[in-house]
Amino acid sequence: MLKPHQKVAIFMEGFIHSDYGKMGLGVVRFLQNPIVGIIDSELAGSNINKEHPIDRDVPIFEKLDQVIDQGAEVLVLGITPSGGKIPDVWLPMIEEALGRGLCLINGLHDSLAHRFADHIQDPKQWIWDVRVPQFTPKIASGLAAKLTNKRLLMIGTDMACGKMTAGLEIYRWALDKKIDTAFVATGQIGITLMGRGIPLDALKLDYACGAVEQMVLSHQNQDLVVVEGQGSLLHPGSTATLSLMRGSCPTHMVLCHRADKTTLRHPESIKIPPLKDFIALNESLASVAGTYGKPKVMGIALNTVKLSEKEAQEHIAHLEIELEIPVTDVIRFGVEKIVKEWL
Repeated sequence: MLKPHQKVAIFMEGFIHSDYGKMGLGVVRFLQNPIVGIIDSELAGSNINKEHPIDRDVPIFEKLDQVIDQGAEVLVLGITPSGGKIPDVWLPMIEEALGRGLCLINGLHDSLAHRFADHIQDPKQWIWDVRVPQFTPKIASGLAAKLTNKRLLMIGTDMACGKMTAGLEIYRWALDKKIDTAFVATGQIGITLMGRGIPLDALKLDYACGAVEQMVLSHQNQDLVVVEGQGSLLHPGSTATLSLMRGSCPTHMVLCHRADKTTLRHPESIKIPPLKDFIALNESLASVAGTYGKPKVMGIALNTVKLSEKEAQEHIAHLEIELEIPVTDVIRFGVEKIVKEWL
């Protein structure tokens, strides 16, 4: 689908500073393709490096025409509204983009390829519905537990707490250190970046573990496999963590947590338990009394975006004393502290 040389634009209208903008921000932070611009009329004239701590020069424009003038060839829908539905208000812009010859990357549950097939103007144009599964998996059989490599699973206290970002930062660090590393993408952003993966929330539950297992086994000859996390054992709407645990049979885990949160974002009525207890729960479920090895949480990737740098450092120091494992904010301070002792 997406080729490394293709120039990309990202549609983020009104959501650059929202959790719903995570698709676009993930693409800006990690995609290697040239990114010519972001569409957001509210912040037009600014740059992503002025709006977020992202070391990349990507200007923000008001309209689709302007990113096309910059040479855009592919438009990424960079917003993930609740429920994964495409709002009707986006449809004219999607039609215009296809009519102007752009390819389209759609990370939402609503499929666009069939709906807009007659808008394709050129044989080289395409629509990539990232959440359409790329293969039919078998039922999992625990084969990953027999592998001899390291398998790192990213887990979290909540949805959207930094699991993908922390996993990709560790993946990038490992590659820089010349470690033979793979990244198993399990959500729309990771799949877009890697070109392959598992849209875990689009698979039938019985096949989810098998899909993870199949992807992990495909990387069995690599020294480290980083598995992108989804959901949380704590969240009442999520079953993803258990599928990831059984499919990958992790040897190591990193817990991701929002430093400013004592409850889930939604529903806020659910309190986040003491992290020491939550770590023990994840380790116990991943191990099942030793059946799948003895995976340990090796560190905390703490999201301190709502804290000052001083507050972040104090919070990190407090957690390290309490939990007796390394803690860092992977964006502010890098990942080395939580990986250098076991990688």
